[in-house]
Amino acid sequence: MATKPSTKKVMFKKDLSAKDSSENTLPAEPSGELVIKTLAMPANTNVSGDIFGGWIVSQMDIGGGILAKQRAKSRAATVSIDKMIFRRPVHVGDMVSCYGKVTRVGRTSMTIEMTAWTRTIEDEVLHLVTEGVFTFVALDNKGKPHPVDRD
Repeated sequence: MATKPSTKKVMFKKDLSAKDSSENTLPAEPSGELVIKTLAMPANTNVSGDIFGGWIVSQMDIGGGILAKQRAKSRAATVSIDKMIFRRPVHVGDMVSCYGKVTRVGRTSMTIEMTAWTRTIEDEVLHLVTEGVFTFVALDNKGKPHPVDRD
């Protein structure tokens, strides 16, 4: 007998005026460097018609990679993504901006905090939609880890 697949609801944390679980007020505006600005397109939707979370993560990863490459002055590769929080859905037509800041530099790795924000053409209000912590490793021309700071 075939079993019916389970359906899970995706829960989003409350809007910007809300407080997160640690009772810290969510930021009202982005911080860090703008590294990606793009438009959410129909090709990137999930079955519910919202923008697929994986697409948002990929934009954040690309943006974090840009910062890592600039900081290391070399190639850089993603080695981990931690603490992803999806706060609200992204809709087709939303302008998506990814901001990042390097928060830690180790010998060969860098930790970069990334946030994704949306803005609609209609209301021009910024909304924090996703945040996460990305770790990158600096790579030499042969793909081997090397020190971030080599000077």
